[in-house]
Amino acid sequence: MKTTTQQTYEQDVIKSSKVVLVDVWAPWCAPCRGMEPILEDISKETSDWAEIIKLDASTEMDIVQQLDVRGLPTYLIYNKGKLLSGSAGATSKSNLLESMRRAQAI
Repeated sequence: MKTTTQQTYEQDVIKSSKVVLVDVWAPWCAPCRGMEPILEDISKETSDWAEIIKLDASTEMDIVQQLDVRGLPTYLIYNKGKLLSGSAGATSKSNLLESMRRAQAI
């Protein structure tokens, strides 16, 4: 999984040719750390058509504000530069995969 910053967000996310799941997290966030194994699994299973990009909310506060993130972890799903869905809070692998597959179909 790759990490993005305010400076690289457009290139990493908006201009990506793949479906992108942005994981907005922070090192002090216990639910974020708990989601790590799930995100690793998803990353391996979808590597041919999707990418997971991590955004550290504790160091990238400006872009987190621009994205209107209100809780951690937050998951933002993009395809072809468009934000298609977003959710806050720990969730299941199947929920994230379903959202990513819906985005892929668009």
